[in-house]
Amino acid sequence: MKAAFHTLGCKVNQYETEAMKEQFAEAGYEITGEEDFADVYVINTCTVTNLADRKSRQYIRKMKNVNPKALIAVTGCYAQMSPDEVSQIEGVDVVAGTNEKKNILSYIDEARASKLSAGSEQASEACSQPEGERHADIHVLSSDELTEYISEGVIHAMDSRTRAYIKIQEGCNRFCSYCVIPYARGHVRSRSADEIAEEAASLIASGYKEIILTGINAALYGTDLGEGGIEPLIRKLNSLDGDFRIRLSSLEPTVINAEYVKSLLAYEKLCPHLHLSIQSGSDRVLAAMNRHYTREDYLEIVKVLKEHDPLYGITTDIIVGFPGETDEDFADSMKIVSEAGFCKVHVFKYSKRKGTVAAEMADQVPGDVKNHRSRVLMEKAAEAGRKFFDECAGQTRRVLFEETDGDGLITGFTDNYVKVWAAGGEEMLKQFYNVRLVNAFKDGMKGEIENV
Repeated sequence: MKAAFHTLGCKVNQYETEAMKEQFAEAGYEITGEEDFADVYVINTCTVTNLADRKSRQYIRKMKNVNPKALIAVTGCYAQMSPDEVSQIEGVDVVAGTNEKKNILSYIDEARASKLSAGSEQASEACSQPEGERHADIHVLSSDELTEYISEGVIHAMDSRTRAYIKIQEGCNRFCSYCVIPYARGHVRSRSADEIAEEAASLIASGYKEIILTGINAALYGTDLGEGGIEPLIRKLNSLDGDFRIRLSSLEPTVINAEYVKSLLAYEKLCPHLHLSIQSGSDRVLAAMNRHYTREDYLEIVKVLKEHDPLYGITTDIIVGFPGETDEDFADSMKIVSEAGFCKVHVFKYSKRKGTVAAEMADQVPGDVKNHRSRVLMEKAAEAGRKFFDECAGQTRRVLFEETDGDGLITGFTDNYVKVWAAGGEEMLKQFYNVRLVNAFKDGMKGEIENV
């Protein structure tokens, strides 16, 4: 039996897909490419935007055409939020919520047994029913029931052989006015620090050089356990043996502040890079988003990081076109890109999500305005990135090389999250090298490897 997996959305989804792959492999399945012919397709969905929902539906239909007899299971946030809608997509056999991924193999076995017992003639008739009439098996708890951290166990490998994601927590209780994720992922619940450390040690022993800590809201790690947040976990991982580095996938200033960030700077294995979501540079919009900080609070954190390392890498997310966003509000977002000195900005157009407070707000911004603001902000972000690269030129940073580009160059990332291209071969992959950064190149920098 062959199984294929397709993942949309966040790093947590990527981690959870790896855990499911290991589960299927241990059960005897051959894991194949996501576009290949398979007996089972598992789609791990996202629902942050309407586009994410649409991409999920498109993939489901596409793979049913590749193998009409395949069994299709849909899990993730879209499945959690819209199980009835997903169940009526032609070809879907199993719908599993965000807390049910560990059980998805057993649900697939049940669905296959049900098909076989129904007989080939009935199964054929079921597959020919038009969309909207055929229903899948649904295994979804309500968001209020998502209160327990369900461990996927300790995973031992990733598609990447260089960087490994480790999920440290689940859920969010911040309830930003535009976001459905607290409803899709439930209450905050943290993974055992001992299990996290065990998984990290196993991955490091297997040759992984970078451990990336990820969660639905990683800054909330430990708050449900009364253990002082994420800093004690960093301390535990920093003490592990081996030549490796730790990277935080994301923190947010609704949870941490400038004083808290100072405590993280003491750990030498923690990369000088932080994805610190701001979402808007306007205090008025931040309040409407239910983000409990101001632009000044945010810049205080930036100041602490830049005083520690002037080239500390800071990446962020900014939403344009939030309901009621004026030209003045948008100008504040443009301004903070320069003030913070971001090395990369992810720009998102506001997407109305049913069930959120923002979806019911007046003054929804027209699509053409959102498109224009998105384009202008992306240009500003690219300019800020080039400025950051220029400031890095001449510095020597530690780079973990990950892959070749086919033109005699190898690529990887610095500790402060600059993508680097340098002359080298495959024998240099999965290793750290000191690299002198020379100049901007593609979406990163060209570098010269020292002492080779």
